[in-house]
Amino acid sequence: MATAPEAYYLGFDFSTQQLKVIVIDEQLRVIHENHVNFDKELPEFRTQGGVNIHKDRLTVTSPVLMWIKALDMILAKMKSSGFNFSRVKALSGAGQQHGSVYWNDGASLILQNLPSDVPLHQALKSCFSVNNSPVWMDSSTGEQCSSLEEAVGGAQKLVEITGSRAYERFTGNQIAKIYSQNPEVYAQTERISLVSSFAASLFLGAYARIDYSDGSGMNLLHIREKTWSSACLDACAPGLEKKLGIPVPCSKILGSVSPYYVKRYGFNPNCKVVAFTGDNPASLAGMRLAEGDIAISLGTSDTLFLWIREPKPALDGHILCSPMETNAYMALLCFKNGSLMREKIRDELASGSWEEFSKTLTSTPAGNNGNIGFYYDVMEIIPEVVGIHRFDSQNNSVPSFSKEVEIRALIEGQFMLKRLHAEMLGYKILPTTRILATGGASHNKEILQVLSDVFSAPVYTIDTANSACLGSAYRAIHGVPTPPQKIHGT
Repeated sequence: MATAPEAYYLGFDFSTQQLKVIVIDEQLRVIHENHVNFDKELPEFRTQGGVNIHKDRLTVTSPVLMWIKALDMILAKMKSSGFNFSRVKALSGAGQQHGSVYWNDGASLILQNLPSDVPLHQALKSCFSVNNSPVWMDSSTGEQCSSLEEAVGGAQKLVEITGSRAYERFTGNQIAKIYSQNPEVYAQTERISLVSSFAASLFLGAYARIDYSDGSGMNLLHIREKTWSSACLDACAPGLEKKLGIPVPCSKILGSVSPYYVKRYGFNPNCKVVAFTGDNPASLAGMRLAEGDIAISLGTSDTLFLWIREPKPALDGHILCSPMETNAYMALLCFKNGSLMREKIRDELASGSWEEFSKTLTSTPAGNNGNIGFYYDVMEIIPEVVGIHRFDSQNNSVPSFSKEVEIRALIEGQFMLKRLHAEMLGYKILPTTRILATGGASHNKEILQVLSDVFSAPVYTIDTANSACLGSAYRAIHGVPTPPQKIHGT
């Protein structure tokens, strides 16, 4: 008797600059990859880096139809390559966090009745009350942020509810701006999606619910209760709960793919759509973080992803619901002064040579004999400070260090600050803790040794070039339960 062909699982990533897809099999092996670059392959939308920056330099948007046309293109590429969509058992995806999509009155009927002989972007061209979606780069909602914090009792109170203080890119504030400036547009909006739930809606042929993890990046979700905060909703716009729908767990099966995909591309009608999430939560899944683990990207800026069981929301950093476990959380910390600061000190004190920098770093002992420094070439996010601040072993401020002390003070100071803020958010180092490092500085073993010393944990390097996309494929397989095996004779 012939065995059934092995199932495939699709992971999509609607990122800022491109749409990507990864296909894995049941052994988690990547068997297909594809992408569409927005600027290069969709030049008619005139984006730069996937976005349009408006005249005020604060407003940043992306065309909704560009994302949809990119989906048309990537599925056509897969079909022309001979990819067998009938073997796909489940799919999931990620979207750039904080972006929002506004569906017109009546759009749901169009979404439910898509003609399979028409490209998706043509069938849906009249479905949006806002054609250019605000995205994470937008910083035009300062007034709305102040109003939200004031309405709920201050920034700390908002943090306790939603896991973050008010940020200009966060969706609640973007919705408040649209309601304030264009109330008629808001009134004719039937549904508001995140980029993630919008993308899932395209596959479902119906409005997809927002998942807990991406929803916790909106300044609207009560992260402990997993429900919308009425205080936050009321502060942003009237009738908002109905327009958002009820949030769902990240592993929720939303339904099966729309008949559109069955007829047009040959999908199995039983292919399941697992809730889509944000790109940062999907990356955590893609890096396979376990409880107690840390992922750290040592790039232009430094970013920490943390798995937290008992969060302590603070004004600095973000607490999001975990994309992997309903009762867990992830924390996100971002520091502007990352590799650019390290490179500046390298150029000034090590002749621009990483080899010399590393040799000098290892010439001083761990702990730097009590000397410590904090180095901020540009205004930092956490904490909000700029400049270079040096302290000797007696905690006295000093104007300078020797070259050897300066280099170790820089690296130890950067990592000590990260550990401090991680623990302030509730992170606890466990005996099983691993640090997964990526980014440019992760190639420097001497810097990684300091990272290991400061966190008292082993450090491993990983490649996370497509972590959000891969994490989405993992989430697809994780979301679909494996049927019990039939035992012979029963």
